Amino acid sequence: MEEFDTGNRLRALRLARRLSQRQLAEAAGVPHGQISMIETNRSSPSVASLRKILGGLGLGMAEFFEPDSPARTSPFFRADDLSDLTSRLYPSGDARMTLKQVGDARAHGLQILHERYEPGADTGDTMLAHDAHEGGIVVSGEIDVTVGTESRTLRAGDAYLFDSRAPHRFRNLSDAPAIVISACTPPYL
Repeated sequence: MEEFDTGNRLRALRLARRLSQRQLAEAAGVPHGQISMIETNRSSPSVASLRKILGGLGLGMAEFFEPDSPARTSPFFRADDLSDLTSRLYPSGDARMTLKQVGDARAHGLQILHERYEPGADTGDTMLAHDAHEGGIVVSGEIDVTVGTESRTLRAGDAYLFDSRAPHRFRNLSDAPAIVISACTPPYL
């Protein structure tokens, strides 16, 4: 598989919308220098940072990474049909977490993800917050979920459901991988 060029893709999308780096940075609420560093491939953005930048363009991660995917008509998906939203962020194979999406989330207004968190994986020090609702069930392992000021370690069979406008974070503090099946509406990534 050919390596995905995050910088060139971001630059092409920004230019297609006739935005300067500064305008995109302001729309996304990120430092101007961050856009430049990513576009020149001198920096790889975190999932949270890239999502924020894409929000400034009105795009989701799936649209960013799979722009030319043909429309599916079947309601069924094999494991290899899922869109890997993160593997292209980590071309060296150093991904600490993997997010795989079922189908076209935007077309259905619902994002369903298969999430894998390696030991030590963390969505980041900056808490996530977006206009949606999300929930999930831990399939295996354990994951520390923080929502607002509450934090809980969830194990296989445990679940969560919350208003995503509340700042939140996911971390695997254990020494084994954690698998979560989640849903978000409207789609976030």
